[in-house]
This record gives sequence, C-alpha cells and structure tokens, in this order.
Amino acid sequence: MKSHRMLRLCVASWLAIGLGLCGCTDSKPTATPGGANASPSKTAAGGASSGSSAPAKFTLAWSEYPSWSIFGVADEVGLIDGKAGAQGSIEKKYNVDIELLLASYDQCITLYGNSQADAVCITNIDILGAAGSRNSVAIMPTSTSAGADACITAGIDSIEGLQGKITRGLEKSVSQYCFDRCLEKLGKKTADFPFSQMDPEQAAQAFQGKDPDVPSIMVWNPFVMQSLRSRSDAKVLFSSESIPEEIIDMVVVGKDSLDKAGGKEFAMAVLETFYAMNQRMSDPKTSDATLIGIGARFAKLELDDMKTIVKQTRFYSDPNDAVRLFSSDAFQKETMPIVSKFCVTYGMTPQPIALSFGTGQGVMDFDTSYLKSYVEAQKK
Repeated sequence: MKSHRMLRLCVASWLAIGLGLCGCTDSKPTATPGGANASPSKTAAGGASSGSSAPAKFTLAWSEYPSWSIFGVADEVGLIDGKAGAQGSIEKKYNVDIELLLASYDQCITLYGNSQADAVCITNIDILGAAGSRNSVAIMPTSTSAGADACITAGIDSIEGLQGKITRGLEKSVSQYCFDRCLEKLGKKTADFPFSQMDPEQAAQAFQGKDPDVPSIMVWNPFVMQSLRSRSDAKVLFSSESIPEEIIDMVVVGKDSLDKAGGKEFAMAVLETFYAMNQRMSDPKTSDATLIGIGARFAKLELDDMKTIVKQTRFYSDPNDAVRLFSSDAFQKETMPIVSKFCVTYGMTPQPIALSFGTGQGVMDFDTSYLKSYVEAQKK
C-alpha cells in the first residue's frame, strides 16, 4: 500500500485547474541535481573544510514535502551539493559529502530500512515501522501539520451528520490517524464513523466531481485547498489543527550511521542546512524566492498558495522550539504512546516499538543533543 507522504508527491498528476500543476512519476531514487552554478548563501557559517582528510560520505533520502523540499532548494543555492563527490559551503565546513536521494516516500522508507540511505525524511508515525528493522535516531523535527490534514465534507454540516457516513482516504496512514484522533478529541467512538480505503487522488477527484458515494474525504494539502475551491458547498469538518504537534515531520538517522566516522558532523550539517534555509525564509530579501523554490518542487504551487501551505504545515524554524517539542512531557508521555498504539492497532507494527528520549536505549530514540549543540554553536 502506498504511504501517506509518498502519495503527497503525486498531487501534481491531476490538479491542473487553479494550481497549474504537472504530473508525477514513481521514479527510481536519484540524487538531486547539484548546485554547482549557484552562489553559496551567506547564511551558512564557515565554508572551509574542517580538516585536510577526505570528506565523510553520507546519504539523505527525501521526498517532496514543504519542510523536506527545503533540502532540494538548499542544493540549488549552494549550501549543500546533492551530487556525490561535490560539496556546498556547509558540507565543506563540516568536511562531509552529502548525497541527496530524491525518491517517492515509500522508496525513501525502503532505502532507509535496508540501510541504503544513512538518513531519511519521515513522519513520527511511519518511522515506527521502519525502526523495527534498524535502530534509529530522530535528530530534529522539521514541521508539524496544523490544518494541512483535514476532513472535507459536502452536505454534512456536523459531526453528528457524519456518523454512519463513509469517509474515503488512505488507511493505515497519517490520514487515518488524524481522522481517529480528531473524533476521539470530540468524544466520539471511531467505530461509529466508517473510514474506507481509497487512493487520496481518486477520493479528491470523486469528491470534486460531486460523486454521491463520496460525501466525505480525509486528505492533505494541496488536496484540501483544491477541494475547498472546487465546490461552494465543501467545508472543513475537522483538521489536524485539533491535534497540535501530534503529526510531526522529521529527519531520522540510523544509529549505525551516526556511529560512523563523521556521523556527528553529518547530523550537524543537516541541521545547519535546515536552519540556514529557514533564515532565508524569514529574510524579506530572500523569503519569496525561497517559498517559490519550495513551491516549485512541492506540486508546482505559486507564492500565495505557499504562504497558506506553510501556515498549515508549520516549520520548526527555531531550534529551541524543536528541543522543546522532543523534550516535552506531552510529546514523550502522550503523543508518542498514542502513535505507538495506533500503529499496533492497525498492524503497522506487530508490537509496540521501544521508544527513548535521548538515552539511546530505545529502538527509536528522539535525541536533542544535536539540536542543543547547534544552539550553543550559534552563541559563539
């Protein structure tokens, strides 16, 4: 079955009206084009190699999504060079060579699970299955869904009206997680609200075409945005805005890769790249160009749409905010146990995955030490 974020990459195959998108393919993993002709950004500190030894080589598997597409744009502006054997300014600073592997979301998970990629861009829900085959460390959150995942209905104006009606969407995914959790928050029994498997692209098309058998869909942006535009009677019944900081997009690195020579430097280079790009997003001189660059990769969205997208997919642009998330009792004692239970209930993992928070004792560890090192380095 296709995974949630992988299918997000395929939105361009049908959203031709209003958003001006193009088609997508399920291509083999390939490194993104290099940024050899781009000028290195001044936001990157340093730029000189940390030593005379050959740079340590690492790979980062990523799929198109706002806070992950940022790495593709970083390649274009010269902060990193996604080709093997070439370096951007941040890679030179940390003496690492990062190859960017752009692939569908499912392929990224497969590459990572098979140890063919050192790191992967993945959600806190999907990583639990991948961590079953490889000890993993989440080094940073990149964004959280704050309205980007939503239940869109037509002719159904209340939660009570939805009861007994079928909602179409991707089973065993972030969509179903959001659907169940929002209902639970509203004090409802999920068993009273049937959720039926349907390819999200097909579900959105059917809904927009006013198929009477599809009065309710659970999808994500830009499906949400386009579905609301296409029908005057369409409305958001509930969304991920009701479950703040439960759906988390992250960068995860294999513990074996972190233990390799240059592993810490690789993690620090990834962090610095992400935050340097966030600085470009906040700088009035480069903000629009950066959003346009991300939008061009993420479903060919224009600037105005991207300004909406990043409000509903909130970036962790401040590393202190990222530390707060991973360190919070809410995340450690509430969110992740709920996520783990969901994964077991729907057969995404055969049993609960051992979680830890900075101790390294769990199969899946959420480690803030790299974030804290980055924060301290910025003070010097």
